[in-house]
This record gives sequence, structure tokens and C-alpha cells, in this order.
Amino acid sequence: MIETCSKRCMLLGTVLMGVLTIVVLILESHLADTLSGSQRRNKMFPTENNSTCWIHQPYTVISECHPCSDFEIRSKSIGVCIHTSFKEILKCKNGETVTRSCDRVAYLEERAYWKFTIWSFVIGLVSALAVMLRTRVLNFRAKKRAQKVLSNGAI
Repeated sequence: MIETCSKRCMLLGTVLMGVLTIVVLILESHLADTLSGSQRRNKMFPTENNSTCWIHQPYTVISECHPCSDFEIRSKSIGVCIHTSFKEILKCKNGETVTRSCDRVAYLEERAYWKFTIWSFVIGLVSALAVMLRTRVLNFRAKKRAQKVLSNGAI
């Protein structure tokens, strides 16, 4: 069935699939942010020294969520690194500085996404080039075979 499609039809189908993929990614991202935002506010992460000032008071984030060092994880010098291997540092309005565990690091997830996207593009590009090259070789062989048959006068 797919062999009967013209190049224009195949190109249109590919473009429509790409647009559909982008729309799904946007919707999924929007829904994930909406749903995880409400769940995240209620999620309790372990804190150092059992301080909960950040629950009852306004706070500022001194250091965004980032991975703990290997030393902190192995030595268990910072207790919050044991749970998720990520930490963020907060400063409450009363001046207390609190280190709490967090569940994900945005820039690491974004970097992993872009690595995946770039590798997928490269593999797709190499595959497309291989298919085009193979098509040219097969067309050349068929043309040579046809010329040979016609030159022998076997029609």
C-alpha cells in the first residue's frame, strides 16, 4: 500500500506526523506542568536539621535544585542527599538557611532531552542518506541492465 503513494503524498504525511508530534509534546508538557505543580507543592521533601520554616514562612531559593556531589552521597554528610541525590538551599524570612531534598533538576532533564533529539536527528539523517544512496545504486544497476539488454537487440 505504501508503495503506491506518490512523493507528494509521502511528504505531506511526514509533515502532518511531525506537526502532530509537536502538538502532542506541547500538550503533554502543559499538562505535566499543570498536574505536577499541584502535586509538587504538597510533596514533603526531607530537610536538614528537621527545619520546616519554608512551609510556614515565605522563603527565597538561594541555590536551585542541583545534584549532590559523590562525596556528600557516600559520606552521608548532608542527610538530604541520601533520599534523591539532589538538593536545594532555601533561606527563610527569619534568616534560617535550610537545605532540602528535591526530586529533579531541570537543566539535566533538558540536556538529556536535547541529546536524545540531536541523536535521533543524526540517526534519521544518516538513514535517509543511506536509503537515497542505495536507491541511486539500484537505479544505476537497473539502467545498465536495461542498456545491456537493448544493446544486444533482444527485444
